[in-house]
Amino acid sequence: MTHELSHLIVEFYERLSSWEHGVVRDKGLTLPQMHTLEILGANGPMRMKELAGRMGVTTGTLTVMIDRLVKNGQVERRPHDTDRRSIIVALTESGRALFSEHDDLHLQLTEELTAGLSEGELEAFEATLRKMIREF
Repeated sequence: MTHELSHLIVEFYERLSSWEHGVVRDKGLTLPQMHTLEILGANGPMRMKELAGRMGVTTGTLTVMIDRLVKNGQVERRPHDTDRRSIIVALTESGRALFSEHDDLHLQLTEELTAGLSEGELEAFEATLRKMIREF
């Protein structure tokens, strides 16, 4: 592993993070709130415990965030159909609209970032990202 690769990864992360913060700030959301909407938008309604696990936060931390999103009308809580102890979290119509808009911005960014790559490079890049995510 080279120092240069390490620096490139950090630089890419910083640029992506800066872009993400700018986009989210314009919507009046925090980055973790938008990530919550993204996970629910991509995966559908889920239990609080499962959502917390996917986000890498405690259920206590998630509860505070979900409270804010419920108050803003972007998320709703509902009882689980078969497990009385579980709460399901789902996007509202407003939350789905925000997710869809943000997802479209991600697609545009991805197209811009990969425009200069060949089909083979794109396939290799996607395969590498999948492997890195699995192992992280």
